[in-house]
Amino acid sequence: MRCAIVPPHMLEKIASAADDPALRARARRTLALTAAQFTERRTFPVTAPDATEDFVPNRTIRDAKGREQLPGDAVRAEGGAATGDRVVDQAYDWLGATFDFFEAAYRRNSIDGAGLPLVSTVHYGKDYDNAFWNGEQMVYGDGDGEVFLAFTGPLDVTGHELTHGITQYTANLEYYGQAGALNESLSDVFGSLIKQWHLKQPADQADWLIGEGLLAEGVHGVALRSMKEPGTAYDDPRLGKDPQPGHMDHYVRTSRDNGGVHINSGIPNHAFYLAATGIGGNAWEKAGRVWYETLTGGELSTTVEFAAFATETVKTAGRLYGEDGAETGAVRQAWAGVGVQA
Repeated sequence: MRCAIVPPHMLEKIASAADDPALRARARRTLALTAAQFTERRTFPVTAPDATEDFVPNRTIRDAKGREQLPGDAVRAEGGAATGDRVVDQAYDWLGATFDFFEAAYRRNSIDGAGLPLVSTVHYGKDYDNAFWNGEQMVYGDGDGEVFLAFTGPLDVTGHELTHGITQYTANLEYYGQAGALNESLSDVFGSLIKQWHLKQPADQADWLIGEGLLAEGVHGVALRSMKEPGTAYDDPRLGKDPQPGHMDHYVRTSRDNGGVHINSGIPNHAFYLAATGIGGNAWEKAGRVWYETLTGGELSTTVEFAAFATETVKTAGRLYGEDGAETGAVRQAWAGVGVQA
């Protein structure tokens, strides 16, 4: 499974409409590099080894040095001192924060549940405007400095992409249509929860933004996506307007972007926001547990659609908190709030 944080519709807008020819060229190059990575014929593991209780991270940061070959030169290993390269050290820290979150919140040992070594390559390409999970590791571009800043900056970018790895090793959701939108949404959910956990923020204090701090100064926007208010994250001449719907009434039917996986993910994103704020407290403790156990419980079809996923979350909540529990009611009401019958 290969998944990138910046949706193609944002890059396509820059590539076709930006006034700056150099900016257009960089966007096209990013699109081409990302497409090449995603069409390369490789087989990735989808079945995890047996879970272990040896919760020790094993991180390696590699430096592509502006080249487009992976994995690059190893520059920091587990336990090694900070290098002074801010990007290298951010990548190392955010791998650790993500590992620590899944251990503390759900007793999960790394991405595969069995201590998978965590590898990140930084300084990939020249002005590369994306970050992605390639099925085996994280890859970060430095951004162009005009629209996007370094992709190692926001913690939730790392959390989002590594969660694609967890999905790969558990439900292995197809990356197309509603299953693909759920795949993207689950990464947004846990990317946001990792940031909230790291900042010790309860649900009502979180910003519920994905990629806050990634957009450069002068860009009219606050992030890539908003779970609280889908469709409001940005409105900029170079990027266009955030197209995410927050309700099934506005579901986008398209063949682009694998059937709109980055667009329609706004609907389950908003459902999670409603569930988490409806339950209250720390979102990773109850709402997050419902979503996590639904993802990892083995009951999801790889082609699951919104309604079936919603039904499974209500079942999970009922098992954890009782069918008549307030938490279960909040989950059911959240899906109703986005027009999905659970």
